[in-house]
Amino acid sequence: MSDDRPADPKPPEQPDENPGAEAEVASTKPLRTRMLVLIAAVILALDLVTKIAVVRWIEPGNPVEIIGDVVTLRLVRNPGAAFSMATGMTWLLTIVAVCVVIGVIRIGRTLRSPLWALGLGLVLGGALGNLIDRFFRAPGPLQGHVVDFVSVGWWPVFNVADSSIVCGAILLVVLSLFGFEPNGTRAHSKKSAAASTSAADE
Repeated sequence: MSDDRPADPKPPEQPDENPGAEAEVASTKPLRTRMLVLIAAVILALDLVTKIAVVRWIEPGNPVEIIGDVVTLRLVRNPGAAFSMATGMTWLLTIVAVCVVIGVIRIGRTLRSPLWALGLGLVLGGALGNLIDRFFRAPGPLQGHVVDFVSVGWWPVFNVADSSIVCGAILLVVLSLFGFEPNGTRAHSKKSAAASTSAADE
């Protein structure tokens, strides 16, 4: 009689990652869509109010000194992008702004990171503020000139919307570089969890 016995079947391999659990953890975080909309609304309101006040009380060519001639308020009609860039591409900048707004809204529907909500809210509010100028100010729809009024030293004249867009974009870049995801998770933590699972299986 042979003593040979069949070898124990090889246990099934465990997957290195558990995307289902990862998605479940992300889904437990609250949606930040309302936060995004609130931030965008505050920026938009501030941008509109300041532009209306500047157009009403500051005449072109007569700047108001805040800190000598270093910081002044001066009315400038800007056909270009933020900080007076691409002044000859007004219609294209309008289309780009519309695409940015649509993209932010789509991301915002599933947003769970408060920092991403802050960054996207700043970008959305600023984009909407300048977009309103593009549609409703002279010389006409898609060609409207944006009202800029803050002048600091040699820096090009800008407005609240410009500042908001730049600050929001910088924040989003930093979040991406450090692995923070819009769904509230962090990229390096996923890799660490996968490495730990792999080490435990060995």
